[in-house]
Amino acid sequence: MLGAAGLLTLVTLLGLGAGLGREWLLVAAWGAGARTDGYLIALFIPEALRTILAGGVLSSAAMALWQERAEPERHLWLGRVTVGLTALGLALALLFSVASSAWVHVLGPGMAESIRPSTEQALSLLAWALPPLLLQALWSVPLQAQGRFLLPGLGSLAYNLPVVAYLAWHGKSATEADLSLAFIVGAWASALLMWPAARQQGVGASTLRWHGATLRELGSRAAPLVGSALIGQGMTLLERVVGSYMGEGVITVLNLARKLVNLPLVALMSVNQVVLGLMTKGQHAARLPLLRQGLAINTLVTTPAAVGLLLSAQAIVALLFPQVHGTAIIGPLLGWYAVALIVAGWNTLLARYNHASGDTRLPFFCETSGNAAQAVAMPLMAWVWGVQGMAVALLMGVLVNWVLLLHLNALWRQIKLPTLLMAGGLPLLLGAALLPLWPDLPMARLLASTAAGAVCLVALALGLKPWKVAA
Repeated sequence: MLGAAGLLTLVTLLGLGAGLGREWLLVAAWGAGARTDGYLIALFIPEALRTILAGGVLSSAAMALWQERAEPERHLWLGRVTVGLTALGLALALLFSVASSAWVHVLGPGMAESIRPSTEQALSLLAWALPPLLLQALWSVPLQAQGRFLLPGLGSLAYNLPVVAYLAWHGKSATEADLSLAFIVGAWASALLMWPAARQQGVGASTLRWHGATLRELGSRAAPLVGSALIGQGMTLLERVVGSYMGEGVITVLNLARKLVNLPLVALMSVNQVVLGLMTKGQHAARLPLLRQGLAINTLVTTPAAVGLLLSAQAIVALLFPQVHGTAIIGPLLGWYAVALIVAGWNTLLARYNHASGDTRLPFFCETSGNAAQAVAMPLMAWVWGVQGMAVALLMGVLVNWVLLLHLNALWRQIKLPTLLMAGGLPLLLGAALLPLWPDLPMARLLASTAAGAVCLVALALGLKPWKVAA
């Protein structure tokens, strides 16, 4: 597990690094103001789809169906689903492109009127990135089922590179329309990267047929996952809506904070994808040891990252955006997100535990309940504590989801919970206690935080010994 997850982490980290570079170049070119807010509102739709697909919605539903079929039937299944998802992608592209004006009013009701025309134009173009994103995710499923994670992991890098190249070349002269075209090029590049592998799996003229029964079967398996993911993205949308009423630059700041927190989450996606593939091949008795091992690895990844973020947040902002107005609030936001990072990693793997047995409804209920708690708390927390209150509401929703997943799966005594809580909680408490004593100079603060994260990593590795959990 560790070897496969490490390889996938490496290639995905390259893509995520390119994604962070994309956000940094965008803010450096346009600033943290109304123009960047408007473009991020337009970008919400394709980014939401990418997040949903990266979260395993399609792979969790499709991998079990792929494994259930005999070898001669698999190429027919893949060709039929390719046709169905292509049709779905084109329908979604038309929906968002033609009605871009209405969607902009939904996504950013409080945005300035002066930037609405450029936002609508950007959304009408960005909508055409949806079909290749769906195809890239589908064509990754057979490779992931075979334990081949390298090529699918390169999809994010292929998606982000054209955008990074465009922003690096044009800088402040970049336009919304040309930037949107760069995103479309990246989306098709990520899909075409997978095309040779799809051809080897049998996708061709003889298999590209519409087959309603196959699509209905996939739809019924994926529906709870899609519903849960849409509700999760609804929370991100609610953040954008609330942020659009809180002044210029708030949406940009929230987006940057999430991107920075997502850096350690890349390893979690890798581990969880590998664990899912292993658990789908085993019986129930074999899944619990894999779950324990996955939770230990998740804790080993997220806790040092959370400690490092907590201690270095102000330094990261000062070094990345030294003269960009409106980015100072990112530091406190990162502190709250760091706390939620550990529990969010556990939640993702606990949901995979159900997905491996074909149960997509229980995780859907748990995540929906957590999202409902966040939705209720968000306006109140934002009113009381401003932008930081929105991060507090996120933490509340993550905790509700975690408690329900443990309780409804009867896992309180199955996963060595006290050990996980101590491993995740004590380093954070220690980091919070050390925060007032930390150096003020950005570079010194960053180096000290990196050292603290490294010490935490070594200590947790020696204590948890995740390589022995499944033995």
